[in-house]
Amino acid sequence: MSNLFETTYNPDVLSCLANLSNDEVFTPPELANQMLDLLPKELWSDPGATFLDPACKSGVFLREIAKRLIDGLRDEIPDQQERLDHIYKKQIFGISITELTSLLSRRSLYCSKYPNSKYSVVRFDDVEGNIDFKRLKHTWRDKRCIYCGASQDAYDCDDSLETYAYEFIHLDNPEKVFHMKFDVIIGNPPYQLDDGGARRSAVPIYNKFIDQAKKLNPRYLVMIVPARWYAGGRGLDAFRNEMLHDTKLKELHDFPETNDCFPGVNIRGGVCYFLWSRDYNGKCHVVNHFKKTLSESNRFLLDGNGEYFIRWNKGIEIIKKVQAKHEASFSEFVSASKPFGLRAAFKNFSESRDSTHDVKLYRFGSDGYINTSQIIKNAELASQWKVIVPEASPGADEYPHLVLSKPIVSEPGSICTETYLLIGPFDSKRTCDNVCSYIVTRFFRFLVLMLKNTQHTTRRVYFYVPVQDFSHAWTDEALYTKYGITSEEAAFIESIVKER
Repeated sequence: MSNLFETTYNPDVLSCLANLSNDEVFTPPELANQMLDLLPKELWSDPGATFLDPACKSGVFLREIAKRLIDGLRDEIPDQQERLDHIYKKQIFGISITELTSLLSRRSLYCSKYPNSKYSVVRFDDVEGNIDFKRLKHTWRDKRCIYCGASQDAYDCDDSLETYAYEFIHLDNPEKVFHMKFDVIIGNPPYQLDDGGARRSAVPIYNKFIDQAKKLNPRYLVMIVPARWYAGGRGLDAFRNEMLHDTKLKELHDFPETNDCFPGVNIRGGVCYFLWSRDYNGKCHVVNHFKKTLSESNRFLLDGNGEYFIRWNKGIEIIKKVQAKHEASFSEFVSASKPFGLRAAFKNFSESRDSTHDVKLYRFGSDGYINTSQIIKNAELASQWKVIVPEASPGADEYPHLVLSKPIVSEPGSICTETYLLIGPFDSKRTCDNVCSYIVTRFFRFLVLMLKNTQHTTRRVYFYVPVQDFSHAWTDEALYTKYGITSEEAAFIESIVKER
């Protein structure tokens, strides 16, 4: 034992723990096996099949793969030690995301964090085995890493701290790590990195792991990631477009409530895992997992929906009923962000109305008053009747969900900061009140939810909402009747949208 510790690097585990990234969501074994179940069963009896986890954390994927191969190759390689040597040395490979996770992964897979020790189930000639970890540096250009977009201010640290320059996505030629091709690439990659922006903003990086994996051209790719890519967003638009048009995406499992997948974890917009198959070309088998029930559908991800993906299978038929009326989209009434050009943090206002501060300002927290000259754009709307709705949705992600905060009638002589989106303008307070009655219906908020995968709302999420006759108020009962919503469909709407 003394020779072992003299010849291997033995880091202090507490130092490693102190540097864990806040986006390292560990995968439960049950979930790992559900993902492995997507793969063809014949792989587990194929001695030539190769597997890679490019983002090892606990090593759970590699461990569960090993279990399946040990059983599946029993007839092909009867001798147990010979079978273990073959599986561990020739079939299973990993790339760890941090020094600590490399130790965890080796311990999970080899039963020893040192695979060249006598305690390892197989003996390698080095301390890494087939689980690689290299401490890399980010490549900075204009204060950003050219590979992952991380902020130099946040991650340009000394050698005592993790850099989170994940090896797999910081290589121009990832195939050179193990100098081989892989039949299966599977994993749960890191989700985001601090980009150095205000209010601790972050840039997604899970998409980069998927793109890099596809470059290796595996037969199968299985990964679990946040579901926010359904709607695109910062740095995800090109990735979203490719995924939604990719007919090699064979199966997609969607979890609107993260807790159904990762107990105790809340990821805005939920998560999903998928099977991408190199030799497949066709529709995707979409499975909604919601409150222990499943809804399944075989469809193209953009089937009949233009540029938008609808995550809820049961929602598609409701949307078709709405679209059959060929009505204008309510999104035409909705403003872009910052309708009057004022940021949420705008502070140059008076707490009371006076001769020079005669325009009411709706803002987060207490309202105030400003001068007309302070309005940066759309000043003509200040004198009209309109409705404003908070841009951020209320509450957490549990269902049923409110989806939208309560709308406010914004009278003539008032504007708002970017805390709100503007709807209108309209000709009278009565019309605004009727618009508000429509917005608070479950039907309205359900149609918004079909395109809303994050906390924030934009004009885009109102696309499927139809315009109504606003000479009178609206109720869910009236809307259900108008669009032929069945009792089963109404029950579904009410299971995911909370009554206001």
